[in-house]
Amino acid sequence: MRKPEMILIDLDGTLVDSVPDLAFCVDTMMARLGRPAWGEERVRDWVGNGVERLVRRALVGQLEGEPPEADFERAYPIFLGLYAENTSRRSCLYPGVREGIDLLRSAGYKLGCVTNKAARFTEPLLRDLGVYDEFAIIISGDTLAKKKPDPEPLLFAATFFGCEPAHALMIGDSVSDVAAARAAGFQIVCMSYGYNHGVDIREAGPDAVIDSLTEIYPLLDKAA
Repeated sequence: MRKPEMILIDLDGTLVDSVPDLAFCVDTMMARLGRPAWGEERVRDWVGNGVERLVRRALVGQLEGEPPEADFERAYPIFLGLYAENTSRRSCLYPGVREGIDLLRSAGYKLGCVTNKAARFTEPLLRDLGVYDEFAIIISGDTLAKKKPDPEPLLFAATFFGCEPAHALMIGDSVSDVAAARAAGFQIVCMSYGYNHGVDIREAGPDAVIDSLTEIYPLLDKAA
């Protein structure tokens, strides 16, 4: 590992366990559609590519596939209304996140948050959990024309910080984060506990895998 000049951190599955709120909204949406609920465990495997994709997965009951567009057009507004009222009621920071951010900030690292979640949900969630002000830049899924796994959000943040991609680090939890980091020329560290559709993130080949954000500081402290 090389010591970075800036660090970007993913939101869902990295900083925040948002599945309890997402599962509540999915199951309530399904009930309003007259369909059976899926439960938190099933929904957990579907999270990671934005709420639109999550709704489509819930409608077909699997990771891949597309529902009839009429079904989606009916369901999506229901979900958005529910999630606007339940963005952070059940969600929480993962253990070690608060402490890890404090360690990185005290060491002088420039921090940004990059997520595929829309800004209307991202910003309230970060504020409610008390970490919004820790990031110099927050790039949501609708901030730019493209989102992860495209490298554009990462490169945009690098330009914002005046940092070369080779001197930047992404911390995430999914294959989408790994793909975006590799395409942008960033180093990539992944959390072992996140949302990667039930697949061990080590299979994606990140530079390192850690169990808590507090482990990032000693890892970087040993970096060249």
